[in-house]
Amino acid sequence: MTDTTTPVLASLEAGQTVIDTTIPVSRADLIAYAAASGDHNHIHWNERYAKEVGLPDVIAHGMLTMGSVLARVTDWAGDPGAIVDARTRFTAMVAVPDAEAGAPSTPTAELTLTATVGALNAESGIVRLDLAVHAADEAVLGRTQVKVRLA
Repeated sequence: MTDTTTPVLASLEAGQTVIDTTIPVSRADLIAYAAASGDHNHIHWNERYAKEVGLPDVIAHGMLTMGSVLARVTDWAGDPGAIVDARTRFTAMVAVPDAEAGAPSTPTAELTLTATVGALNAESGIVRLDLAVHAADEAVLGRTQVKVRLA
C-alpha cells in the first residue's frame, strides 16, 4: 500500500493510485479457503485432476482471489464496513503451482493489485476505486470497481 493512514475524501483526487501491492497465494491458502467456504472442488487441490480436466495446474478459488483483493481495500479504508459495493468479472484463472520441496508455506503465485481513484462523491462521502488485478502478467479480475464510504 502507498499510505498507512486512514484516507480522507478531501485529500483524494481522480487518477490517484492509493494501493499498489502484491498478494501471495499458496496451496496452503487454497486449503484454508476450502475449509472455510466448503468448496472442496478437486481443481483447487488435486494437481493430477486439474490437469486431467485441461487446467494448467491447481487454481485458486475465484472468490478467494476477490476476497484477498477486498481485504487490501478494507485495510486501506481502515474499516471493513466502509465497502458499500464491489463488482468484478473473473477473466482468467490463478494457477498455484506446488511449493518448492522443504518449503510448504512458500507462496507460489502472486496477485498484483493497483487501486486508483476513479470517482469521488463529496455529498455521499463515497470514493470509487478502479482495481487492476493480475497474476503472471494476465488480468485475472476485470472491470473491478469498489465503492468505499469514507468518514
